Formats: sequence, structure tokens, C-alpha cells
Amino acid sequence: MKRFDINPDITRAQTPPGSFYGVPEFHAAAADRVFTTSWQLLAEAGELDAEPGAVHPFILLPGCLDEPLLLVREDGDERRCLSNVCTHRGMLLADKPGIRQRLRCGYHGRTFDLAGRMTGMPEFEEAFDFPGPADHLRSLDLKQWGPLTFTGLAPDQAFETWLEPVRDRMGFLPLEAFTFDPARSRDYEVSANWALYCENYLEGFHIPFVHPELNKALDWKSYEVELEGRTVLQIGIDSGNGAVFELPSGHPDAGKKVAAYYWWLFPNLMLNFYPWGLSANLVEPTGPTTCRVRFLGYVWGGELLDQGAGGLLDAVEMEDEAVVEAVQLGVKARLYDRGRYSPTQEKGTHHFHRLLVDALFGE
Repeated sequence: MKRFDINPDITRAQTPPGSFYGVPEFHAAAADRVFTTSWQLLAEAGELDAEPGAVHPFILLPGCLDEPLLLVREDGDERRCLSNVCTHRGMLLADKPGIRQRLRCGYHGRTFDLAGRMTGMPEFEEAFDFPGPADHLRSLDLKQWGPLTFTGLAPDQAFETWLEPVRDRMGFLPLEAFTFDPARSRDYEVSANWALYCENYLEGFHIPFVHPELNKALDWKSYEVELEGRTVLQIGIDSGNGAVFELPSGHPDAGKKVAAYYWWLFPNLMLNFYPWGLSANLVEPTGPTTCRVRFLGYVWGGELLDQGAGGLLDAVEMEDEAVVEAVQLGVKARLYDRGRYSPTQEKGTHHFHRLLVDALFGE
């Protein structure tokens, strides 16, 4: 895998080489060095049955990490995230959701309780020093913020540190009152590398050229971008009389007609806050030149639905997909190598690329 660098000086920097967006080696490296060490939003958490003993198997980032996991609900309503792989010979433990008192491997009969502890195994009476810690199922941390649930295989940053900029800015919202809305939740299959989708999200530079209706709703020249830690915040200012946030006095944006807060968290999460609630977008790499974008809607101010910038989500998504799929075709052209950044409009994209290069090639 050939290394490339991103100059920290945006006025001199070049974008990644076009080959980055389609080479299997980069896709594999991102799985190991970017996604294995990151926090991931669990879209599946809302599907876990509320009854004690509920078990919900799922794959974390299919096509990228392909990690078999289990969400379980113990007595007392405690939730856990466990490996779905038997510690004996690697058999999958559960293949469908259900209510269970224990987990039993269908290969050789090893059993586990819902906390992941091995509780029984036939024909192992003579095994020395058995069971040991490695015979129990691995358990991953589960973190909750409002209606959102997160986990990670081996996060290299504390959850609180990763989320802190978002928490500080959006703390005025009653996230505990946000309700999941299936009607505003869907998956999109995109024929483009996951990083291209993130790059497009991280700049408003393209809005006047790609999103005619969104451009009417937002005052593009008042667009603000802030970089902090592993986050990028884009603030959309209403251009007329659309829905805006009622910001408390003392808030950093008090007095502004904020129509949308667009948060990106490294590597692949977008949290789009509108006066009606939240659209969480998770970009899942499914191959070197494909990704799945999952939209999860959480409604609070239902009377404001379909108003302003937050009412154009489907149309904007279709426009974005058309652009990034065309770019995917363009970056593999023999006559294209690397581009340059707009110092005024592409700060977020530049920040993303620097974080990505550090994760891929850093010590």
C-alpha cells in the first residue's frame, strides 16, 4: 500500500490520489486501522426486543469489518453487546432474534449465560486449567447518548472525548424526548467509496451547483464551519422564514437563524439536527467502490417536519448520490491524479483527509 500525505497547510495541500478510492488494499487498511478503532452507531439497537432474554444477532459493518455480534437484554433491563462466535471452534451462536435463557452452540454444545460467561461444555473434564478467561464471550462497551447507542471493537479514543464537541453545542435539546421514526429511516446503496460520500458531506461549496432547493432554504454565504478534535460542524443559516432553532441565551449561536447543525464525527457518522429533530446518517463501507448510507430519523418537534432545510432530505440525498457516483468514475481516470482544496470552502474535507491519513499511516 503506497503512502500519501496531506499537507497541514490547506493553501498548499493536495487531495488524496484518485487510486485511493478504488484499491482493495486501502479498503482493507481502513477496516483494520480506521473502523476497528472507531466508535460506531448501532442502527440495530432499536430492533432489540424489550423483553428480558431478548437476543438480536447482527453483523457490524458488513462488507468492511464483518464482525458477528449479539445484542442481548438481561434481567433488570441491562443490555450487552457480545461476540456471536463460540469460543470453542468459532461457530456462530445465534442466527435469528429471539428470547433465550442462555446461548448454546449448535456445533458441540458449549453454553453461555447472557452475560457471556461460559457455563458448560461436554467432554472437557480432563482439560487443564479450564475454563479460562478466553473461554468466555468477549463483551464490548455500549454507550448511550439520547436515543443513540454506540459500540466499538477497540476504540482508540474515549467515547466522552469523541462526542464532547457535539454534547457541548447541542446540550440544549431534550434528546431523551427524541423518538425513532421508521418513516424517516431508510438505507441507500451508493456506487462510490465511503470516503467520497464523507468528503461531499463535509463542504457546502457544492450547494449552489448541486442542490437548488436547499440553496433557496439556506444562506450559503453565511455557512459556518468549525473543526474540533475528530469532528466537523457546519452551521446552516436560514435564508428566509423557514424553521429555525429557538436557542437559549448564552448559547454560542444565540441570535442566529440556525436552520441546521450538520455534525460529522470521524470516521463515518453524520448527526444532522433540525428544529424537528435528528437525522443520523451512518456511512458503511461495503467494498472499495461501494457503500451503504443508513438514515435514522428521530422526531421531537413534529409540527416542524417538512419545513426548511430539514424537509428536503430525500431530494438532497438523490442529488448527492448522483454527484459522488460520478466522482467515483472520474477519480479512476488515467488523466486524473490529485486535486487542490479551496482554502475558504473545503476546510472540513481537508480535516477529514488529515485524520484519515493519520489513522492509516500514523505510528
